[in-house]
Amino acid sequence: MQPSMFNLRVPLAAGDEVFLMNTMTDAQLIVSSDVAALLDLVGTDGALDDFGGEEREAIELLRDNGFLVADRAAERRALDRFFTVVKSDTSELHITVLTTLQCNFACDYCFQGDHGDYNKFAEKMSLETAARVADWIERELDRVRPERLVLMFFGGEPLLNLPVMYGLAERTWAATQARGVRMVISIITNGLLLTPEVVDRLEPFGLSGIKITLDGDRATHNRMRPLRGGQGTFDRIIENIRRVAGRCRISIGGNFDESSVDSYPALLDFLKEQEFADKLVKVNFKPIVRDEKPAPKGTLPLIPVSADGKPLGGTCMTSVGAGGASSCDSCNFLDDKMSFLREETKRHGFPTPDGVHGGPCHVHMKHAHTIGPDGSLYACPGFTGEKAQSTGHIDDRRDRWREEAREKFDHLNPWKDCGDCAFIPVCAGGCLVASHTQLGDMNAPTCHKRGFESALIALAHDVASAA
Repeated sequence: MQPSMFNLRVPLAAGDEVFLMNTMTDAQLIVSSDVAALLDLVGTDGALDDFGGEEREAIELLRDNGFLVADRAAERRALDRFFTVVKSDTSELHITVLTTLQCNFACDYCFQGDHGDYNKFAEKMSLETAARVADWIERELDRVRPERLVLMFFGGEPLLNLPVMYGLAERTWAATQARGVRMVISIITNGLLLTPEVVDRLEPFGLSGIKITLDGDRATHNRMRPLRGGQGTFDRIIENIRRVAGRCRISIGGNFDESSVDSYPALLDFLKEQEFADKLVKVNFKPIVRDEKPAPKGTLPLIPVSADGKPLGGTCMTSVGAGGASSCDSCNFLDDKMSFLREETKRHGFPTPDGVHGGPCHVHMKHAHTIGPDGSLYACPGFTGEKAQSTGHIDDRRDRWREEAREKFDHLNPWKDCGDCAFIPVCAGGCLVASHTQLGDMNAPTCHKRGFESALIALAHDVASAA
């Protein structure tokens, strides 16, 4: 036997104890330092006959929880099996539908240049296409036979196309009920058009939660996420949250950079004072994805343009990286700030992810798809609109270039370059959109080990305080 390469240790300040975690098994133990030291002794000596009765019991406990393994080769094979299971899992069919790429906001990190020109040419799903999307989802339900269908509406701003949302919700609800499949709906929205009427219309069809983005305190948010005319949006969004809180699960997201991150404690202070504070089910902030290459006026990060310079369309950057463990930014400063904001969020009493769990991302899952307004399929919302990255189409057309893209995504394994990093099972090499944008190679890992380590220390102390 030898110690697992997925072992993590955090010495606890109070007493002579150590927090142990294995990211492959998700086992978490608080043990004495003597028990933790057995991991090194077994790895050195190997022979169990050299240990006494109590030590053997502790070794068996460590082995049963995955902290001790047969050998490194066997563990590598177990890692390969883990990702095979993740990729092929059929328990959930996860469909993200971009109802439109148009938006009523002008977030400078989402696109740059002529906002009006972008919205003029951005795609919007038609009711005819939505009907074909529903047909495709029904075919997938019969092919995959999942236990659950997750239907996520996104954009652009999805609430700009309510007829498509309502039609798809009603049609897929009927399809899942006929097949005995549980269905849930979630929405990622800027919140400006969110009303009780929207919630009430979707609630009978499995509306589970709505994520609303607030990019800092009032002044900062209004600077980061203004209307296309430049007007602020913070107050109206807060009023909309107030009106729907209690009708459905509301979570708050936020995207920060160096210029906005220090405003988030004030936002948390503000949210804590609101009457809907106890109804927020999650509050989570993450760094912004930015294209590190200068973008010419009128173009979109991650998005190609046509010969005449008009944008071909692309997804809102709000959700990029949301499904996975990475933060989608290579800057250690922002990793540190994310750790700080996570602790501030907990200090204010809001539920927030622990920063260790969360991956692998949906991009590695065979039965998770993003559907663009024209019916094109993508492996991740971050690639929507970049037609060369389309992995298929709802019409089941077999374009060679889509087949090549699908084959490429099927064989991505950026974690192969991560060595013996203990965070591989929860990170999988980081965000592919960030790798594509920042490194020019989506199969190259984007490392956020520093952020994971900070989150691990916080998790260890949280577990210890709850014990």
